[in-house]
Amino acid sequence: MSVNYICRHCGTSLGRIDQDHVSETKLGFHSLTPEERNDIISYNSNGDVTVRVTCDYCREALDNHPELSLLSNPLQ
Repeated sequence: MSVNYICRHCGTSLGRIDQDHVSETKLGFHSLTPEERNDIISYNSNGDVTVRVTCDYCREALDNHPELSLLSNPLQ
């Protein structure tokens, strides 16, 4: 199983964890609400996990221009 972190806004790959026995507790997933889990984490049919987060570049752009958050895909 691998855990892939990608930016939810620009699609940039932010990192990958390739371990067979990594727990959701170690990754911090246990602290998410069910709604957050559904929004952030997706499970692929091959057993891999994709975690959609916001990269530093997009976070800075959204902080400086909050109106971008009104668009469906603001930072493609």
